[in-house]
Amino acid sequence: MRVIGADGAQVGVIPTHEALRLAEELGLELVEVNPRAAPPVCKIMDFGKFKYETSKKEKASRKHQSTIVLKEIKLRPKTDKHDLDFKVKHIRDFLGEGNKCKLVIVFRGREIVHPETGQAMLDRVVKTVADIAMVEQRPMMEGRRMVMIIGPRAGVIRPTTPVAGPSGAGGGGKPPAAPTGGGGAAGGGASPPVSATPKTGASPPVSAAPKTGASPPVSAAAKTG
Repeated sequence: MRVIGADGAQVGVIPTHEALRLAEELGLELVEVNPRAAPPVCKIMDFGKFKYETSKKEKASRKHQSTIVLKEIKLRPKTDKHDLDFKVKHIRDFLGEGNKCKLVIVFRGREIVHPETGQAMLDRVVKTVADIAMVEQRPMMEGRRMVMIIGPRAGVIRPTTPVAGPSGAGGGGKPPAAPTGGGGAAGGGASPPVSATPKTGASPPVSAAPKTGASPPVSAAAKTG
């Protein structure tokens, strides 16, 4: 087999047992990298480290990939205005995320004999979202359904920053509440009246009598009170 050293240099064509011995001496593994070559090509390497680096590269490449999803929106030839506005809002959201939309007009009963009504509904939707959408597949019939695909125009950006914004604002509002709760225990020196008031207000005679039984002034004050 043809062997490549751990430093990337060609060792040459050597027997398998000798290649294994070289790898063992270096404390590494002999990995077959090209079994179809004649002779097969093997490399001396740290296989665990190789797998780790390969995994890191795959994760980095997937991180920069953008996945486009095809969302299906079903309509009727006579969808009323309220439902249409609601569906158009969802279409805008999907397109704003960089996805594509598959608009489907479903015909029922004798509606199939008037396909122009479905065409008119699709034209209405496309006109409503014409500022951010473009037609990628013209309407076509699939059985009792009319299908059209639209996609985002060039320049449509995924709204990722607004999602982080509220989270940051919410996180900024919580810290003031957290120190206030912990101020009673840890910040007793900063505000002694706050920590002392709940204790005396709850039961001044009971808490003071047992703890300060050794001091006459405090017990006398409790009796007079």
